[in-house]
Amino acid sequence: MQIKYSQPARPVLPDSFELNKHYYEKVINAQAHTLVAYFMNLTKEQVVERYCHLNPLIDAEYLMSLIEYQPKYIYWSGTDLFHVTSASGYKRMIVVETNSCPSGQKSMPVLNDYQEMGGYRRLLESSFLPLVNSRRLPKGELAVVYDKNQMEASGYAAALAEITGERVFLVSFFNGDEDPAVRFIDGIMEVRDPEGSWHPIRAALRYVTQKPWNRIPVNTKTFIYNPIVACLAGGRNKLVAAKAYDFFNAELQDYGLKIFTPETIMDLTLNEIPLWVKRFGGHAVIKVPYSNAGQGVYTITNERELQEFMNTEHHYNNFIVQSLVGNYEWSTSSSEGKYYHVGTVPNKRKEIYASDLRMMIVSSQDGYKPIAMYARRAKSPLNQKLDKGRDSWDMLGTNLSIKLEDGWDSDVRRLKLMDRKDFNKLGLSLDNLIDGFIQSVLSAIALDKMASHLINSKKELKKRLFASINPDPVLLKEIMKT
Repeated sequence: MQIKYSQPARPVLPDSFELNKHYYEKVINAQAHTLVAYFMNLTKEQVVERYCHLNPLIDAEYLMSLIEYQPKYIYWSGTDLFHVTSASGYKRMIVVETNSCPSGQKSMPVLNDYQEMGGYRRLLESSFLPLVNSRRLPKGELAVVYDKNQMEASGYAAALAEITGERVFLVSFFNGDEDPAVRFIDGIMEVRDPEGSWHPIRAALRYVTQKPWNRIPVNTKTFIYNPIVACLAGGRNKLVAAKAYDFFNAELQDYGLKIFTPETIMDLTLNEIPLWVKRFGGHAVIKVPYSNAGQGVYTITNERELQEFMNTEHHYNNFIVQSLVGNYEWSTSSSEGKYYHVGTVPNKRKEIYASDLRMMIVSSQDGYKPIAMYARRAKSPLNQKLDKGRDSWDMLGTNLSIKLEDGWDSDVRRLKLMDRKDFNKLGLSLDNLIDGFIQSVLSAIALDKMASHLINSKKELKKRLFASINPDPVLLKEIMKT
């Protein structure tokens, strides 16, 4: 694979935010759906009252305390959710995964026409800047560091420059770059400008997603939003995330709450996987825990797909296997029963597509807030019967990212906006959005609590504890390099 080398850090100046540079073209003239706008403007009191009215066994005071929770490490996250139902019609939103440093802004219509920076500005003003201003930081400038999603990363840089009146450095930091424009000296991030001069950074918004632990230290003096432990604790680590959900669910059960996920089998070696796929009736999802953007996820519905996975060369030693959510006729019957995709509203050809919902939330001084949303649908309709000659991923894979030899692209045709045109096709209600928000909050707290356990009093990673939770020597070797 060709390595893409970093360019010098580019200074972004105030009054440089342009809609066409930081939003998908289809988003620029889109009008946010009235129900979505209403949801985004609900108070936390309204959210708790409505959710507890529909779930009367939940402790409302405790739920409010969770929404007001102040995280130590994971300040923003994006939760991917499936809208599922059972044969008896019991619907819920389930957590597929929770990402640190998530995408979302470039796909979210602005809620007010006169606020063109939309969610970019709301995230920075309600979360990033209050955290920066509340800390004693080294002298330096501001930066946005990225290895993917240049459209969104540059949007944050332009919005941050506009709000603060400062120049903000926008700098790429790719995995495998032999001469990056980012370095750390005594815990302080420095970036290299086009003239070759290095500039200290007091705070940086991070959109580095591909193995970020192999080039960014866990402990830094520069404030990083989110720090690397956010990824290790589950934001880019599906294995540790699954354990974090389990640990937090043990706390939640006395209050009537739970993080709902597919049934997950953890800490599997390659040779164990066929046994668990058989245990799930031959229908399962296999995941490489540390991949993202749809990479390293394999849907298994027949022996051919399983053998193709087994014959693939894998970099890491650990895997997880989850119950598969598909059509009712071929979803996995797990310990909690059989759940299948509600899917999109049928089109004129009576076709229903699997879809997901990305809910981006941020922590603020008042608690968690939804900041952006979008949905994605699969490439092919969700058939009632399986065709063993076709890849099930076409019916089940919703991620839009496409890995290229020299970077990334997105299949925007399958992007579903929260606008007046697309939202109705998703079949989601206000209560589904509230449910998704609560699940996103619970998931973010679970990962933040895990991150807190993994950091010692010196703000360093507890390597032995992490190794016991995530016993993968390949991953551990990568982290030790930082």
